[in-house]
This record gives sequence, C-alpha cells and structure tokens, in this order.
Amino acid sequence: MYFLLSLGAFRCVFPIGEKIDQSARLEISNDSEVMRMANHLESFLSAARRVLRPGESRGLGFVLPHEYKRILVVRTDRIGDVVLSTPVIKVLRDNYPHAFIAMMVSPHSKEIVEGNPYLDEVVLYDKDAKEKGWLSSIKFSRKLNKSKFDIAIILHPTNRVHLISYLAGIPKRIGYDRKMGFLLTDKFSHTKQLGQKHELEYNLDLLENLGLRIDDKKLFMPIRSASEEWAEDFFKSQGINNADKLLLINPAASCPSKIWPSDRFAQVAERLAQRYGLKVIIVCGPKDVFIAEKVIAQMKIPAYSLAGKVSLSQLASLLKRSALFISNDSGPVHIASALGVAVISIFGRKQKGLSPKRWGPIGIRGKALHKDVGCINCLAHNCKKEFACLKAITVEDVLGAADNLLRCGV
Repeated sequence: MYFLLSLGAFRCVFPIGEKIDQSARLEISNDSEVMRMANHLESFLSAARRVLRPGESRGLGFVLPHEYKRILVVRTDRIGDVVLSTPVIKVLRDNYPHAFIAMMVSPHSKEIVEGNPYLDEVVLYDKDAKEKGWLSSIKFSRKLNKSKFDIAIILHPTNRVHLISYLAGIPKRIGYDRKMGFLLTDKFSHTKQLGQKHELEYNLDLLENLGLRIDDKKLFMPIRSASEEWAEDFFKSQGINNADKLLLINPAASCPSKIWPSDRFAQVAERLAQRYGLKVIIVCGPKDVFIAEKVIAQMKIPAYSLAGKVSLSQLASLLKRSALFISNDSGPVHIASALGVAVISIFGRKQKGLSPKRWGPIGIRGKALHKDVGCINCLAHNCKKEFACLKAITVEDVLGAADNLLRCGV
C-alpha cells in the first residue's frame, strides 16, 4: 500500500511505514524544480510532524511516535540531573504503553531509576571506572547493539554517549547539537547555558520535538521497603518518635562555589530546632564528612550525624519523614522535590546556566535563595572575592524562608 504525494513536476511515492530516504521513488522533470518542490515537501513533513498525534496517520516518510518499539533514554551525569529526567520516562510510557523502555545511567544514579514502574531495564554505564577508556566504551557500544534499540533520546550531550549510540547502531539518535552532535540523526540547538528555562523543561523539549503528548511533569523517586525498615531502625535506636519533627541539613556540594559557610548552617539549625522543636539530622556524601563535622562542632545543641552513611534510597526515606530540608545546590534537593518535601536550596555563582531558574527546586514547597553581588564574570571555584555571593545570603534570609514554609505548611 502506497501514499502518493504529487507537487507539480515532483512526485514521491512512499510505501506506508517506511522512511523517505529508503523508499522514495522520484520522477523528475528538471533539477531546479526538484529543489523547489523538495523544499515544499520538507516544510510539509515538518508541519505534519508537529500536529500529528500517535496513531492518527502513517506512511508520511518519517517514523511516527507509535512506531518505536525499543527506546533508550540516556542520562549519565549527576544525581540531580537524573532525578530531573524522570518525567521523561513517564511521558514515554504514556505515549508508548507497549514499548520496551530502558534508561542508561551511571552507577551512582541507579537507585534513582531502579524500581521505576515505567522502566523495563536500567543500563549502567560506568564512565569513571569500568568504561573509563575509549576502548572500553567501544566495547560497551557493541554490547548495547545487541539490545536493538529503535531510538536513543540523549538528554545530556557528551562525546562518549553520542559515539556509543552511533556505534551501537541505534537508527534514530535525538539530542542537543553539542559534543560530537554531528553523530545525531536529529539534533537541536543547545542553549542550556543561557538558563532560559528549568532543566526539567529542557529534557521534555526533546520529547516535544518528537510530537509526543506531555500530560505529566512530576519527578519520581522510588521508596524501597528495605530503606524504610532501615529508617525505622535508626529512629528507634535514637529515640526519635513518629510525632517528632525532623530538620535535615546537607551542608556539602560538588564545588566550593556552592558551599554556604558551615557556621551559618549551624546557626540556622540551632534556631529552627529551638523555634519549632525540630530534631536535626546532618547528611552528606562520604567525601564531605569533614564539612558535616564542622557544622556539628559549631552547634550548641545535639544533632544526629549520618554524614557519609546513607545511600540515596535511605536518604529518600529520611526526607520522607522530614518537615524541612535545607541544602546547598545539589542532587538531594531534587530528591526532596520529587517526594514533595519542603526544601530550601542555597545558590552561589552568577552564571545563567547554573542559576536557580534552571536548577532550583520544583514546586511550591521549594525555595531557592540567591543574591547578585554585581560580578561581571563569575569565576566559580576560582572566585577572587571569597564567594561573596554565597556570603551575601544571611542566616536571617534562610530563617525567613524556613518560617514561610513551616508556618504556612506550604
């Protein structure tokens, strides 16, 4: 069965369900006419791609949304980035209820996506160890080839993931035109550095370009029974009851330009604990235990330290019980947002691509604090002004935000 498109001297015949470049039979009267009509055809197909819904039409020479059977989502960077990518999984499942959907992530992010009910498989790419070298990445692509994915949706551009998806023989590779973007079949302008919208929206933009329906933008973080049991055991061992209100503090971050002074965290924790009767728990990663120790040493009231001792799943179970989470700009902020926990995120830097507009907590229970101190060029961790933007955020600023969230129940 064929679809015939006739534009004057330009006639194109498409077998239904096939791609243009593999199936079109052209009958041409002259070259200039072909070029003109080809441009009309391209415009026609672009318009059709934007307006067609899955299942409404077939055979116009491009792969319509419902034709993808095996889908790979790729996001191999940091924890918060992966959390902000979880709505992509749900949107894909809504549009492709019968497709096989996998997500490729780094091992440190696997707890975010394992157990996601809309995923069929989690593919681990260990770019920092097992697949660190180029040769190992090439071998990884050969293994990926066996999965026979129809499409790779690459949410964060890197040289390696573009090369891997290409070498894996995935026929459609969609992503942002950066870092060997020429290896993509469908590439879109990379403007994330301008920080014009939230990272969540940048992720969903790629799906909009596929013509997909987007009804749900909620973040997702699984809660595991093993982590719930661990949390209950911890609370019992420390004499923390169900009626007790918890304040979780994360005083660490991935870069010095993101770390608010430890003495200010200590003051905030003390005053909120006294004002609202909160019990304070300090959390952070294994590499940042010394920061947590500094905060506790400067506090005049007791605090529980789980610094370097909790997994992401265990952190989620702690956050679920918390009245408030206060943190530097870091991945756990987005885990809190996914769980609907009141969260304050403290930002430094004056870079549009790293701004609260792009990376702030999602939802009405999230508050980002940031101050512009007039820097023309931000040097980030090489700051020559002793991180003046961070120091401009006062204890009173954080307490005010906390009061609004705790008193209003927002």
